[in-house]
Amino acid sequence: MKLQRFFIISLLMLSTISAKAQIGNAIREIFHVKSDSSIVADSSQVKDGVVDQDSLSVTQLQQSLEEAKLSEANLRIEFEQFKLKVLAGDSIRRHRQLQHIDSLRRTTKGSPVMVDEDTLFYIYTNKGGLSPFQRAQRAGELIEEIGKKITLDTARVYIENTDIFSDVMYDTEVLVSVTDADAMWEGVSRDSLVANRKQIVIDKFNHMKKEYGFWRMVESVAYCLLVLFVQYLLYKFTCWGFAKIGKRITSLKDTKLKSIKIQSYEILNTEKQVALLLVLKRIVKYIVILLQLLISLPIIFSIFPSTKGFAMQLLSYFLVPIKKITFGVIDYIPNLISILVIWYATRALVRLARYIALEIECGNLKLKNFFPEWAMPTFSIVRILLYTFMIAMIYNYLPGSDSGVFQGISVFIGLIISLGSSTLIANLMAGLVITFMRPFRVGDRIKLNDTMGDIIEKTPLVTRVKTPKNEIVTVPNSFVMSSMTTNYSSSAQEYGLIIHSDVTFGYEVPWQQVHQILIQAALATPYIEAEPRPFVLQTKLDDWYVVYQINAYTRHPEQMSLIYSNLHQQIQDLFNEAGIEIMSPHFMGVRQTDQVFMPEEYLRNKENKDESKG
Repeated sequence: MKLQRFFIISLLMLSTISAKAQIGNAIREIFHVKSDSSIVADSSQVKDGVVDQDSLSVTQLQQSLEEAKLSEANLRIEFEQFKLKVLAGDSIRRHRQLQHIDSLRRTTKGSPVMVDEDTLFYIYTNKGGLSPFQRAQRAGELIEEIGKKITLDTARVYIENTDIFSDVMYDTEVLVSVTDADAMWEGVSRDSLVANRKQIVIDKFNHMKKEYGFWRMVESVAYCLLVLFVQYLLYKFTCWGFAKIGKRITSLKDTKLKSIKIQSYEILNTEKQVALLLVLKRIVKYIVILLQLLISLPIIFSIFPSTKGFAMQLLSYFLVPIKKITFGVIDYIPNLISILVIWYATRALVRLARYIALEIECGNLKLKNFFPEWAMPTFSIVRILLYTFMIAMIYNYLPGSDSGVFQGISVFIGLIISLGSSTLIANLMAGLVITFMRPFRVGDRIKLNDTMGDIIEKTPLVTRVKTPKNEIVTVPNSFVMSSMTTNYSSSAQEYGLIIHSDVTFGYEVPWQQVHQILIQAALATPYIEAEPRPFVLQTKLDDWYVVYQINAYTRHPEQMSLIYSNLHQQIQDLFNEAGIEIMSPHFMGVRQTDQVFMPEEYLRNKENKDESKG
């Protein structure tokens, strides 16, 4: 459409130029005729007929001139009418374009031309196949590149206009182009918009010249040297100060420092304390120097415009984590309060359960069908359940509990516990069963397979037995559950424990006498009860001897070894005094003499008795 209008206007202009040429030619011909007629009149050599013919020619030429002028006027009128028609069409199209732009302006965001994080203006339209974003990016990069040059001269910024767009130029570089569409978006004329953007570019160049100019560079270098000098002084002062502190710490060895002891064990003597303080001094020194560097490096980078962004980035490496941790702690305070409330509530319940268990164990509180020895094991179970419930409640309040890593670690720990705690769980369950079955209590004398001793400790996992030889035997509870256990103490107080021992005598010894002596020996033994009275059982009649079993009651099963030893001593003494030989069946089977085997003093007493009878 624009090409058609341009072609029509060109034709009209050419026709106008042609009319003007015709008029000029007519005028030149008139003047030429006038000149010739004047010459003829002056010379008086032209005839009257010739003069009349020239007058007719002049008259014709004047008529042609009038016709040419009229034709030119008509062409001008037609041109103006066409121009008005074209302008009217352009106005309608322009109005429609403005309406379309107004409708797009509500939803379309322009692309900013950014230079040093400063927005100069916005671009909304395409040009030459470039999107608004690409136009803005190229303009910003080019303005920033030229603005950072030390040889920057704002006088070299100018405007170059064409029929369809205007360019803001720097030497031969096109900084930014302005089209009619850009002007419509801004609601101003193209000339006004390009002048405005030229001024914006010049202002930005003036600002960047101050930032990146030669004198600015000299000033930045001077500031950088000053900061480095101050940092050097701070480093020297820090080293000097901490050297003084080190000497002061060393001098405290013989003055104010004293050994740290727990009872007679010396944890830290003065030399170790000095060494520890010197290590802490060195750590604090390095921290102070690091903090100085963290402050000085961003200052140095911020001095130079080209590294100012890197300075903020370097500072953010340390400030962002600190900020994140600080705000994270602040945001976590409500969850922390919830955890503390759950923790103290659980502790209060555990203390209450412990108090009740101790009262039951001491006998101050009695519950029907609940034995005192069950109190502490039951408390242990209740405590485990309470703490398990507490962990389940506070799990969601823990930081990172909803993250996959935290959940993966929890699953991994649970898997390890489940795979590695089969024996642990077995012993724990066996301990619970043993506790509530009450096969024995602490202090009971038991026999567990081949191990006999007193129970000194019961735990959820193991049972510890002290043998008569003061040997501590640790037995897993699962082994206790799978083994046969003999308890010598469970009925000793109520019924009395029967201890027994076998003695063999030949058939020649009267059994009544054997019974009497054995009962007498039992009653003479310490820790043997007179009531119920000891009794004798004849357990076997062998080929060569009779087996007698003495049975006696005692309420001190923990003294079994001593009781048996004393009983055997009494049996020996009383039978020797009675002149009855305690014979071994093997010895009787091989003896070939009438010699009596017993202590000599008893033999002499026997001989004296025999002589007195004779």
